[in-house]
Amino acid sequence: QVQLVESGGGLVQAGGSLRLSCAASGRTFSSYSMGWFRQALGKLREFVAFINAIGGSTYYADSVKGRFTISRDNAKNTVDLQMNSLKPEDTAVYYCAVSRYYSGSYFYTEANMDYWGKGTLVTVSS
Repeated sequence: QVQLVESGGGLVQAGGSLRLSCAASGRTFSSYSMGWFRQALGKLREFVAFINAIGGSTYYADSVKGRFTISRDNAKNTVDLQMNSLKPEDTAVYYCAVSRYYSGSYFYTEANMDYWGKGTLVTVSS
């Protein structure tokens, strides 16, 4: 049974940092793209950052570029999101997701994800 479990969310002041982690289990995900979406209250879920399986290329939403860094550890089946210089508009539930067949920011959409975590809440106070 495949499971994605996020951790690391919490409350932080604007300008602060948090590190999210997603632990995947149930199969080996080294051939999957892995990454993060987020959903703020009253808004649609949106792409945040992804890292592909081949070469480890990374992709970021414009809103987080330069502030967030995604990384993965294939030996541990984990993907992390280091979030720096957080802003109140980063407040959202952050979801880990994986995609077996798609790679590239154009293809990292909700419909192309194979598995999802349940999410972890990040709250950034002003």
